[in-house]
Amino acid sequence: MSNEITWRLEHEKPGRLLLNYAVPAVVGTMVNSLYNIVDRMYIGHGVGSLAISGLTLTFPIMMFLQAFGMLIGAGAAARVSIFLGKKEKDKAENVLGNALILTFILSFFTITPSLVFLKDLLVWFGGSENTIPYAKDYLYLVIPANILTSLSFGFNSIMRASGYPKKAMFTMLIGAVLNIILDPIFIFVFDMGIRGAAIATVISMAVSAAFVLHHFVSKESLIRFRKKYFKLDWQIIGHIVSIGISPFAMQLGGSLVNVVMNNSLYTYGGDLALGANGIIVSVALLLVMLVIGISQGMQPIIGFNYGAGHHHRVMETLRLVIITSTGVMGLGWLCSVFFPEIIVKGFTSDQELIAITTNGLKLNFSLLIVVGSQITISHFFQSIGVAWKTILLSLSRQMIFLIPALFILPPIFGLNGVWLAAPLSDGLATVTAWSFLIHYVMKKKKKSRL
Repeated sequence: MSNEITWRLEHEKPGRLLLNYAVPAVVGTMVNSLYNIVDRMYIGHGVGSLAISGLTLTFPIMMFLQAFGMLIGAGAAARVSIFLGKKEKDKAENVLGNALILTFILSFFTITPSLVFLKDLLVWFGGSENTIPYAKDYLYLVIPANILTSLSFGFNSIMRASGYPKKAMFTMLIGAVLNIILDPIFIFVFDMGIRGAAIATVISMAVSAAFVLHHFVSKESLIRFRKKYFKLDWQIIGHIVSIGISPFAMQLGGSLVNVVMNNSLYTYGGDLALGANGIIVSVALLLVMLVIGISQGMQPIIGFNYGAGHHHRVMETLRLVIITSTGVMGLGWLCSVFFPEIIVKGFTSDQELIAITTNGLKLNFSLLIVVGSQITISHFFQSIGVAWKTILLSLSRQMIFLIPALFILPPIFGLNGVWLAAPLSDGLATVTAWSFLIHYVMKKKKKSRL
């Protein structure tokens, strides 16, 4: 089994290989976004527009907690691919064992303070007496269960990176389908409102985490949990963190951006503007996670072939992913231009909220088409282990350009300025990403001529 996996990564045509890895990865990441979208759709229709606003307040806290899961999961997945490409299976299993221990340690030190200071955090995030009760009802259940989220999504990435893309897809689908089934039961049948959505999410994550972890104790897995690696190895931790720091920084930056964004929205648009942003973020998440899924499908191929020294296969795979991701975002942009109101009505029937969100969606997505290549290039540098470029590219879109735009544009254009900050940041971040990629390609060509 291990010989078949490594042979395919090294010799099969990149297009066919990418299809084999990207489709399951896309399903996995779309499942991730479905957890959020399904909750918002049921809550919007079953609880009300202010409940959506309350749920929007949870974004910064959940992104903060999930950042640590990404630090471990994404970093470990990339390192496993590179070590397998170098035929160093023992190091790959050492990464796996250290990733499990780190997940439990970091979860304890992040979940505890989040619960202790929850009310103060929600006020800081732009909450009001109308929205904070909804956020608290949701978070008091979901925050403790974040350990399940980290195990589920983090080790799913490692499963995919070690050569099991289809199994990774199915383990994520199990949780998503269960969440879709349980949400209406707890929200409508048991009349539990937003707490019901939280309970459904926790149960679904628990089941998904159990399936993912079972894979790494089964004999069919290429790499497995081994007792001798259940101890912290600082060199291995360094390997994980050096790559994982990029998605970690991006997620942490996203949390900070949400704090700034929520306060701007509340200042210039009130509680309903928060709800509008929650819907816009849900739609954007669907598209971004689709592109991230394609990029994650790219990661084992590029990581393995980079480790094996096959540069031509690395670049051919990257080219295919950039074209595909740009097409995906282009389709999303067209839908936001021609069908914004139809999209928004999937989340709410409140006419005032529909009007605010429709306008925000069109403005927010005005440069969406360029985002696909920016995300792909960032994942490319992550896949080959160039940590500082990945970090800078991740932060450029989430923080470096977006936060200043959120301070400059709203005082001039009001609520429209909040929506316009995103496309300005998208454009500048994409230019930066392409500059890095062109420099990398030219440097490689120059080295090959020497």
